[in-house]
Amino acid sequence: MEPYSCDTFVALPPATVGNRVIFGKNSDRLFDEVQEVIYFPAAVHNDLQKRLKCTYIEIDQVPETYAVVLSRPAWLWGAEMGANEHGVCIGNEAVWGREDISKEEALLGMDLVRLGLERADTAEKALDVIVDLLEKYGQGGNCAEGEEFSYYNSFLIADRNEAWILETSGKYWAAEKVQGVRNISNQLSITTKIDREHPNMRNYAKHKGWWDGKEDFDFTAAYSYMNTASMMTSSSRYCQGYKLLNKHKGNITFETMMEILRDEPSGINMKGEFLTTSSMVSILPRDSSLACIHFFTGTPHPERSVFKPFIFVPNISQLLDTKSPTFDLERPMAKKPYVKPDRRHPLYQKHQQAWEVISNSKEKSKTTLDDMRKLEKEVFEEMESILQNKHLDVDKTVNLFTQCVKDEIKIYQSNISS
Repeated sequence: MEPYSCDTFVALPPATVGNRVIFGKNSDRLFDEVQEVIYFPAAVHNDLQKRLKCTYIEIDQVPETYAVVLSRPAWLWGAEMGANEHGVCIGNEAVWGREDISKEEALLGMDLVRLGLERADTAEKALDVIVDLLEKYGQGGNCAEGEEFSYYNSFLIADRNEAWILETSGKYWAAEKVQGVRNISNQLSITTKIDREHPNMRNYAKHKGWWDGKEDFDFTAAYSYMNTASMMTSSSRYCQGYKLLNKHKGNITFETMMEILRDEPSGINMKGEFLTTSSMVSILPRDSSLACIHFFTGTPHPERSVFKPFIFVPNISQLLDTKSPTFDLERPMAKKPYVKPDRRHPLYQKHQQAWEVISNSKEKSKTTLDDMRKLEKEVFEEMESILQNKHLDVDKTVNLFTQCVKDEIKIYQSNISS
């Protein structure tokens, strides 16, 4: 299952510089899937009789939801990764194990990402939201548009103060509170350090013959086919990600996390039929007087994309240049054969067009990349200044992401026409 992996990372003080929690994720999806970066404001829901429609099923609504920014496959309701106004970040991974994947339509792992962000103001509360919804509605359904692709999920959930790994198999789950640095990929990775768990998780494993009830309980050993002793000696992306995090442990910055997400030799920056379609890095300062800063690419190939900053402030308008067209269509895959609509948003179109044109010219490719890195450097310095000086210009910040996207598009247009 390795080709279908994503990678999600977190580093907590003292592994980081500046007393900050650093979160990062690459979303690896089918090569032609468009991922949009989209904002939803906080909302009050007075009519709780009205059900909330997720990707496949409807669920109970809650009285209040928080503002969120999401990076999501444009065809569905949920998200691969995102953050909320309280500094909670979540990313999910596809995982497989002994338990058969349910073919029944339920909540997708990506739905659970969005629901956790909309309904929780801390990482552990988001964990509670996800496991409660998992118990009530289950997880299942096709996870790709136009392809048969289903899986269970693991999650990395972080806030300013702590982070949790949540790994699932059907309705059963285990959670580990993170210490130092941690990463997840497309394999179960919680072993004997289990800080929270489904009340019947061990009994179910014993009933299925996956655990003898005598040895120390190992979640990965019980619920997957993996020999946990081999996890850290293999060439898997999980292992490579672990090595990269620990290589920089004590000196990890948000730029370090971006370098890890751009790393090609490890396979973390994925190429091919499944590729890195979008990336995210977040800075979560322990000092609550400082703003959390969330960077998104919204385009494939992180080494050929710009990490653009988003900060939650009042009166943010929709992020139009990274919002995909909407289509009044039947549910995905309802018709056979299914024809995917063109979901490319303006940034994706310009990014794709530019790299198609300039890829045949080493000179133009270098110039474009140089211009992109110059833009990034200027933005990074501006964000660091905000964190160091504790001054946030709200009027400027409200269009921060939007303006950076427009600057990126100008780079593409300039190098196409030159």
